[in-house]
Amino acid sequence: MRILVCNDDGITAPGITALVAELCNLGRVIVVAPDSERSAASSSLTLAHPLRAREVTFPAPVEKAYAVSGTPADCAKMGLSTLLPEKPDLVVSGINCGPNMCVDIFYSGTVAAAFEGAFRGILSAAVSLDSYSPRADFSVAARWAVRCLKMLVEAKVEPARVYNINVPCVSTTEIKGIKLTRTGTIDYREEYDHRQDPYGRSYYWLKGSPVIVDTAPECDIVAVKAGYVSITPLKPDLTDMTLYAALNGKMVLPE
Repeated sequence: MRILVCNDDGITAPGITALVAELCNLGRVIVVAPDSERSAASSSLTLAHPLRAREVTFPAPVEKAYAVSGTPADCAKMGLSTLLPEKPDLVVSGINCGPNMCVDIFYSGTVAAAFEGAFRGILSAAVSLDSYSPRADFSVAARWAVRCLKMLVEAKVEPARVYNINVPCVSTTEIKGIKLTRTGTIDYREEYDHRQDPYGRSYYWLKGSPVIVDTAPECDIVAVKAGYVSITPLKPDLTDMTLYAALNGKMVLPE
């Protein structure tokens, strides 16, 4: 099995190192990741200037590793179109430092990189740890992520999807199991903290803590907070087919 690994925290982040170390036991790995942190980049692409891909040494036994001067989506696109000698069987993005659940999936560069694989009909997964500490132990999440990936491959799931995996930041013995989930709903009640730099100029810093709105047990954030590894299947087609059908019967469109 050939595996493309990307992330948004950068190629030297501890999350991708831990993930690749486990994935090397599953197949042949090629890493294509940003040369520095690109968190919350979503699916943005670099269009105004050229991209550079530099081959680097990686701390795990990978086939090749590239540091790219672009976004997570750039990395996945370059890997799939240019840097890999053949189409991979699996695209995995992560492990992200911080969860990617609920509305955060729309902002996540981790999830966006995985979607580039799904766009091409490849089984793809995004993996995130429910901790914002760079000193967190990513090895537990890496082992559970590979366990989830093996389950997905053995089940022969629909390939053109992103399987969004979120892992609680606890020890292996504290993880209660794996749950299939849907995206939950949170309210960030976000605001921007107004500050001043040493020269008296104003700047703003986004802040806000999420409040869980949908507390159903099948929600991703509820499951993870309860100690379960969450797997949420996401599809590239965002069309609301129920509303599409309803509008089709109510609206008279000009020809």
